[in-house]
Amino acid sequence: MNYRNATIADIPQIEELQKRYHVSSISEDEKKNGFVTTLFTAEQLRELIETEDGISLACQGDAIAAYAMAGSWQFWSKWPLFQHMIADLPYTEYLGQTLNTENSYQYGPVCIDMAYRGKGVLENLFAYSARQMNRRYRLLITFINHINARSFAAHTQKVGMDVIKSFTFNGNNYYELGYDTSRALTDKTTVNPS
Repeated sequence: MNYRNATIADIPQIEELQKRYHVSSISEDEKKNGFVTTLFTAEQLRELIETEDGISLACQGDAIAAYAMAGSWQFWSKWPLFQHMIADLPYTEYLGQTLNTENSYQYGPVCIDMAYRGKGVLENLFAYSARQMNRRYRLLITFINHINARSFAAHTQKVGMDVIKSFTFNGNNYYELGYDTSRALTDKTTVNPS
């Protein structure tokens, strides 16, 4: 498995992967295996790649097996849920710091093809993404829907994210989680960056 940053040429495969595992595309039974809730347009993916260098990929040959998105709060600020999270940053502390748009960034969503789940791809992709973002930010912040138990377990148990608090937005309950990206610089996860 090769881990690298996405390029514009990767957009069609990223779109196909996100559609395959979007909450609207899978059955209720399949949701227990995890899902993504946002469908990003090609234009939004292009912006995330060009302005943030914010999509990390796990690739098997030429095929994209997984992606993880990450970017500044400025990038995410066009979506109402992120506007809510940004407004709440001054009231949120993590690792002894009050969060703000300068000391933290938003990680996720992450999507892994079913054939590669449970094989260390999440741990390696997460570490690769955190190392890339550590160049600009120390604190990673994300959210996971309370009903997405697989994603919650994976991010808390496999990669060691901390639960900061829970919040409600638009009738849904979410965990807000954090991670110190400097941990990814010294962890034992092996990645093959290109």
